[in-house]
Amino acid sequence: MEIGNLIRMANRIGQFFEAMPLRPEAVEGVANHIHKFWEPRMRNELLDFLARQPDGDAGEQQLHPLVLEAVTQNRERLTPLARVP
Repeated sequence: MEIGNLIRMANRIGQFFEAMPLRPEAVEGVANHIHKFWEPRMRNELLDFLARQPDGDAGEQQLHPLVLEAVTQNRERLTPLARVP
């Protein structure tokens, strides 16, 4: 999937959880949603993008600050487990 599409999807999640009154709950909500509902390939692409661009800036698009914080803080949890043959 193209990184621009992933950023748009992630930013919509960030905008939704931004309305929560407590920042830690919003950060957890974003991480939890991505963990539960994004397939491993999508999570890998987002994590790989952030490894290359730690500020979340893709040029014309940038990750919502809440998403950047959530993914950065929960990188290990969001990293899909390797399949064992």
